[in-house]
Amino acid sequence: MDFLGTILWPLKWVVELLLVSWHWLLTFFGMDSAAGITWVLSIVGLVLVVRTALIPLFVKQIKNQRRMMEVAPQLKKIQDKYKGKRDQLSREAMSRETMALYKNTGTNPLGSCLPLLVQMPIFFSLFSVLNGAQNSKAGVGPLNATLAKEFGEARLFGGAPLHSSFQSAMNDPAGPQVLVMIIAAIMVVVMTASQFITQLQIVSKNMSDETKASPMFKQQRILLYILPFVFLFSGFAFPLGVMFYWLTTNIWTMVQQFIIIRNMPMPGSEAAREREARLARKGKLEPKSDAATIVVEERKPVQRQQPMGKNRAKKAGGTPQQPGGTAQQPKKNDDGSGASNNTPRK
Repeated sequence: MDFLGTILWPLKWVVELLLVSWHWLLTFFGMDSAAGITWVLSIVGLVLVVRTALIPLFVKQIKNQRRMMEVAPQLKKIQDKYKGKRDQLSREAMSRETMALYKNTGTNPLGSCLPLLVQMPIFFSLFSVLNGAQNSKAGVGPLNATLAKEFGEARLFGGAPLHSSFQSAMNDPAGPQVLVMIIAAIMVVVMTASQFITQLQIVSKNMSDETKASPMFKQQRILLYILPFVFLFSGFAFPLGVMFYWLTTNIWTMVQQFIIIRNMPMPGSEAAREREARLARKGKLEPKSDAATIVVEERKPVQRQQPMGKNRAKKAGGTPQQPGGTAQQPKKNDDGSGASNNTPRK
């Protein structure tokens, strides 16, 4: 029994339903059912629907990353507190304080990974359906044998089969298929560029100054140049139909990342400073709270008033002061008047 296939069966059925629905809609508006462009646009529509449905997960991932950034200073204090202590009691105490911090702040360290784990089966189902259809294999649902054969035999520009790849076109016994090789090469370049731009946006604009000073930033810089090569080399083995799926996904991710960084940047990053500058120019920047000013005023030391002697007080027209800074008040008589005791009574 295929355990993975059993788990992915519902997802593959939904993917096939979306693919066939887009294909039916395009043919309803007059496009050729067997044309390669019809199936390519069906793939694009399929990816757009799936990625739109995953937006809530992506937003949840961004919010969890923000919370993790907020608790990072407190987490570092705990780590510094137990730095160098490797005994069992210290490790348990560090673990308890860390879990208490996550609980009190409502933060989940795996929250950033869970959306990705949810997306992986969906993307694998997409890849499986498209890869099988290109080989004219019927799916588990609406993608029947007739549609699968039509998909597998579809051609772009009259001479580039969707099931062909750069590698297969180059090693074709009938001779190299130049059109397939040109289309595949262009798509690989665009896929690699979009992946690089997506990572560059994060590394250059959406990281705080503290993060850029950490060793993690060096790892991000390395990944910036390594990840695009995954598409650069593996893309030549992908069939054209699957490459259109990856290309649409990459472009969606790049645009989505740009919008998120522009409107919800990481606090303390260059993108956050640029957003504040834009809002300030438009007069939409919210005024900062006066709490900090109030605290400063409350902490401002009170200047001690120097005591004033009798002669100086007479010249100033005031009352002599005691060394504590308070004025010497005239003594009151028994009747409560403010007259001096030396004043003769009537």
